Amino acid sequence: MQTNFTLAQLADPHVAESEQILRRCVHCGFCTATCPTYVTLGNELDSPRGRIYLIKDMLENGRPADEEVVTHIDRCLSCLACVTTCPSGVDYMHLVDHARIHIENTYRRPLVDRLIRNLLAAVLPYPARFRAALALAKLGRPFAPLLKRVQVLKPLWAMLDLAPKSVAGISGSAAPGTHAPEIEKRGRVAILSGCAQPVLDPGINDATLRLLARFGIEVVVPEGEGCCGALVHHMGREEQALDFARRNVDIWTREIDNGGLDAIIITASGCGTTIKDYGHMLRLDPAYAEKAARISNLAKDITEYLSTLDLPRLEPKRLNVAYHSACSMQHGQKITMAPKNLLKAAGFTVRDPGEGHLCCGSAGTYNILQPEISAQLKARKVRNIEATKADVIATGNIGCITQIASGTAIPILHTVELLDWAYGGPKPENIPAR
Repeated sequence: MQTNFTLAQLADPHVAESEQILRRCVHCGFCTATCPTYVTLGNELDSPRGRIYLIKDMLENGRPADEEVVTHIDRCLSCLACVTTCPSGVDYMHLVDHARIHIENTYRRPLVDRLIRNLLAAVLPYPARFRAALALAKLGRPFAPLLKRVQVLKPLWAMLDLAPKSVAGISGSAAPGTHAPEIEKRGRVAILSGCAQPVLDPGINDATLRLLARFGIEVVVPEGEGCCGALVHHMGREEQALDFARRNVDIWTREIDNGGLDAIIITASGCGTTIKDYGHMLRLDPAYAEKAARISNLAKDITEYLSTLDLPRLEPKRLNVAYHSACSMQHGQKITMAPKNLLKAAGFTVRDPGEGHLCCGSAGTYNILQPEISAQLKARKVRNIEATKADVIATGNIGCITQIASGTAIPILHTVELLDWAYGGPKPENIPAR
């Protein structure tokens, strides 16, 4: 794609990077076939190619974002299916990240939209606030039908609709400390506690700690780490996202210096994609560029790390598992086979749902901010999963778990929960009795 940026514009490193990304696009349109919003809406401007034209026009002309640009960029899930499909290697992820930052800095959203986004940014990344908000959701549920009828208030309805009826207690897995291995020590890792996951499903990290201990891995839960920054990063709130990243980089660097780390374990693939990008996010910060790159290189999805431990192969089980590959796993981190291979080695029969490349519609805060499109994607995903006739669904991202569970009666678990059970841990409560 030909570009026409001025030398003054290219002096901005963010613009210079976007210009190089734009130049790689050859207008082939392969991305449209795998883009969930284009497949759903059929609008060229809701495809990666269409959004690239909008972003190019906005940045080249140095103009503030307008309503049309914001509408179509907001509809992007950042699922990155287009990146997997693109034959030219267009780095759409960093291009749309730049566009969102530009939107946040130059566009004044309507009041209700601003308030909802401010609420999400002030609550979701902080476990204590999030837990309190879920408790308060009980008071708001009677008003949900009214909120659903008012278009600008639908995100509030979506929040109430997604909120669990009960919230698990605070788990010891989130408390700072060191968890010793049960056998001779084979390695030492840190684990991300995160923000939403320890509130919505603390059992995921509980299972991870048990499983790693059983195979000789010492696990550190560092004091002070928290949200990876993904939630606000995808809302264009660059400084808040970088503050989260710097804090985690400092904390994990301290652990590296104090005892060394073989890996930083991530059990939410959406977080993993962002942490693996810390080196890029902080590349222009001289105090953090090198440290952030080191952290990104150490970040490993739990299934990615388990694949290095050579877990024993187990006898087959009478349990059919539909594996849902989260977009952040298959497109963001390019991890496709490791989770399925681990499940098969543990004795499960793994089934691949149709259209596995398409997003379930969760995508961080997308199912709140774009509830109609999200609902269509969820229904499509659930149909494909249910067609496998599986007994249980496995996936590697808390957002997908919450989204898909709201649309099907098939139990859904994190992959590591099934692996923990197979290798001697407790049976998950929602596994079918047979």
